Amino acid sequence: MPTPEPTRVLVVTGAGAGIGRAITLQASREGFAVVAVSMLKAELDELAAQIAEARGVCVTLTADVTAADTPARIVQTARDSFGRIDVLINNAGAAKAGALLEQSDAEIDAQWYLHVAAPLRVTRAAMPLLRKSGGQVMFVGSALSRVPPPYYGAYCAAKAAVRAMTDQLRRELHGTGVAVTFIDPGSVRTDFGKNAGVPGYDPDWTAVDVRYVARRVLRAVRTRQRTLNAVPFHTFVATLGEWFPAFVDISVRNRTAPSVPASVPPQVVPQPMTQHASGEPEQADFDLALEPVARRLERVKLPVTFLADLLRTGEEIQLADAAMRWAGMPNKNERAAMAEALDALTASGFLEKTGDERWRVLHSP
Repeated sequence: MPTPEPTRVLVVTGAGAGIGRAITLQASREGFAVVAVSMLKAELDELAAQIAEARGVCVTLTADVTAADTPARIVQTARDSFGRIDVLINNAGAAKAGALLEQSDAEIDAQWYLHVAAPLRVTRAAMPLLRKSGGQVMFVGSALSRVPPPYYGAYCAAKAAVRAMTDQLRRELHGTGVAVTFIDPGSVRTDFGKNAGVPGYDPDWTAVDVRYVARRVLRAVRTRQRTLNAVPFHTFVATLGEWFPAFVDISVRNRTAPSVPASVPPQVVPQPMTQHASGEPEQADFDLALEPVARRLERVKLPVTFLADLLRTGEEIQLADAAMRWAGMPNKNERAAMAEALDALTASGFLEKTGDERWRVLHSP
């Protein structure tokens, strides 16, 4: 009796919503066992329930792809659940609108870590299983890497790096049996632009249904193609933009800067702080001071309450000590996040820098 063909396993990051969710659902319908990764547990729970109801197979992992331990956790989840990985789709992504030179270091770093460093780390961790299965790794890019409009912040530059690293990896992995695919999804009807705060964003203008893109992605899995232009018309328009950059310059000349939505922490210029009768700043000023690095703190799970407890008026803070009190054995990413938080509090008058990686607390919240 012939040995049954093993179930193929597909890993999707950013699976909780948008393109990632649609790919996960389509893959389960096509018989894949899916490892769905997202930061939001509620979205994953709803997704897993829908797949189970349709008699599909899905395991979920709640994780931030930029966290240092996430690549190993993804691979371990796939290995423990199914023993293999056949397809890895690096889909997790987000943008924050803004003028490129006005974005903070933390905002620029966030785009690099999310779209470039994190996919590379996940791919590196998954490569032994991908080599064993003769699998495929896919990177979700964007046509905006070719024709970057204004006010998308560092997103377009990060996606340009995604395109370059996909080509590089495909050439480096030639002969290993692992296929590498770049996905240009086109303009897709999701809340991506709205969540980013992109000015004039209209998800219905020329956008295609996300389920159409998911079907094209699964077809690219079957054919192992190098590049998937999910919506050829959109790729054609982007190509014209590359050929005629002066026309693009004219067409976007009157675009206005974005008004950042409430869900996205705005860039904060330090202002004089409101004072209590005691002369100390209010708690609201402490929250405001940390807004420029709020998403960074959320990703590394550095609680604002920990930072508040750290500030005792007149005391000294050392970076290494503060990071160890928070994380035990902090990695480079955690130390950097702590330093950014302390610098943000310095800019808002809570701390005074007294030396290399040393601060004095001026005010306690």
